[in-house]
Amino acid sequence: GLEASLPVFDKIKKELSIPILTDIHNTDQCSIVANHVDVLQIPAFLCRQTDLLVAAGHTWKTVNIKKGQFIDGSKMIHAINKVRSTGNNKIMVTERGSMFGMGDLVVDPRQIVDMKELGVPVILDCTHSTQRPNSGNTTDGQPKYTLPIAKVGKALGVDGYFFEVHPNPSAAWSDGSNMIQLDKFEQILKEL
Repeated sequence: GLEASLPVFDKIKKELSIPILTDIHNTDQCSIVANHVDVLQIPAFLCRQTDLLVAAGHTWKTVNIKKGQFIDGSKMIHAINKVRSTGNNKIMVTERGSMFGMGDLVVDPRQIVDMKELGVPVILDCTHSTQRPNSGNTTDGQPKYTLPIAKVGKALGVDGYFFEVHPNPSAAWSDGSNMIQLDKFEQILKEL
């Protein structure tokens, strides 16, 4: 919860002097969390929630909107405009794959091209893009595709990358099957 996580964000920011990004899930969290982080991230399944986008925009923090798996990249202009309606132009959008059939997310390079035309930075989520939703009791992943997906993004000129890393992905509380093992991440960055 917020009571436990906000002091952790403050400690990371103080000790490492790095920008902090975190998801928000409801409007009440926006103004509270904005006092502790640099970027408010709208999760993919909430990217069409007008009240959440507007509340995030009103914080004057950078707002990163993850493209829903069900939305065409060019249609993200509507989410962007909801944040812009507050006067806040500090916006990024993140590609994280589109649903293909009932069992895979697929990164369609056309989505990145279309989102780059929207006039905001485009980030490529290289780990969530390897997910295989609906694959049993948990979401499965295929992290072997992370580097190739990142290379596609580099070729298309994305503005940044999103990777989930963990010292022991199999012990992660969430999304472990698509995470990159921490000790292998440096090599990915070198290759990229």
